[in-house]
Amino acid sequence: MNKKTIKDLAVTGKRVFTRVDFNVPRLENGEVADDAKIKAALPTITYLLEQGAAVILASHLGRPKGQVKDNLRLTAVAAKLAELLQLEVLKSDDVVGPDAERLVSSLEPGQVLLLENVRFHPGEEKNDADLAQAYARLADIFVSDAFGTAHRAHASNAGIAAYIPAVAGFLMEKEVENLSRTLHNVQKPVLAIVGGSKTADKISVVKNFLKLADTILLGGGMANTFLRATGIAMGRSLVEEDQVENAAAIMREASKRNVKISLPIDVTIASGKKDTAGAQYVAVDAVPAEQMALDIGPKTRIVYAKLIAKAKTIIWNGPLGVFEVEPFAQGTIAIAKAVAASAAFSIIGGGDVVAAVEKAGVADKISHLSTGGGATLEFWEGKELPGIAVLQDK
Repeated sequence: MNKKTIKDLAVTGKRVFTRVDFNVPRLENGEVADDAKIKAALPTITYLLEQGAAVILASHLGRPKGQVKDNLRLTAVAAKLAELLQLEVLKSDDVVGPDAERLVSSLEPGQVLLLENVRFHPGEEKNDADLAQAYARLADIFVSDAFGTAHRAHASNAGIAAYIPAVAGFLMEKEVENLSRTLHNVQKPVLAIVGGSKTADKISVVKNFLKLADTILLGGGMANTFLRATGIAMGRSLVEEDQVENAAAIMREASKRNVKISLPIDVTIASGKKDTAGAQYVAVDAVPAEQMALDIGPKTRIVYAKLIAKAKTIIWNGPLGVFEVEPFAQGTIAIAKAVAASAAFSIIGGGDVVAAVEKAGVADKISHLSTGGGATLEFWEGKELPGIAVLQDK
């Protein structure tokens, strides 16, 4: 990575404003139910503490849209972080302002302070300059370790960098280096797996993958749209009619580039997501008018697994079925096991697929589990991410 990291600056005795991604996917009964994102930030936080820095942490949680929402406070996150660090974590009830300034003024080297949910402040998502300066006044150095928000130009991950030295944390460095391996000097053949329900969200990603991949496997709702583009009726399956022509154009471009796009040959169907008892397998051209395709079928899983076994690099974003419902999660889990069994360098981006490999018990067999959702997609699209662009060059 051509950006400076925390190892390039002296942090001893400094107050370090560290943007982390503690946007945990689940809070249950007032406690953090999934602490993976908090654990991902521990190497950076631990290093700063060991170097004698006073650490000020900032994160968002959910989408409060500039309003204070008690159910989105970071109190439970602070408690979980304290448990993981085995260290007291101070917590401010404000994003900025008197309470935050009071706590920062007495913060000693080796101590940790977590600010309140930055998206409670209406200026955060607007990248308000006054708010960015208020953040900067709290600290001497800015460390960006929230890759998951790097595609957003917000005050706490981009605006602040205009006022104090800005460098990457270890998680940011790890994300950029691993994702870059899929864009530059990549080991071929490259296989991309793209799923999820919304074709419109993934069209630009698939287009970019045409330049990178030798084979693209499609699943989920977006596969239905591509199947419709081939002339197959899909019953009541999710199909984005306004994207059918885009899908057809992508398949034509893939043919010109000699990129193989594989579509499901069979699917798991039911009358709806709640019809778990009615799940059955049919060929893609035999979906009844009143039924929906909700997962890839067993024959498709075998075909896809064989293609996966031949790859040297694998990129995967989006589940291949309605993953949150058990009968329709089997395709995603089967493919997770196939990717884990391959010898390829593999990267998975997106919370649902990360959850799938964890559910399948193969997370430790994946080369890199990206913490980014939209950020990972935009990185793969070849876009410059604002949260990375503002960091100091080496």
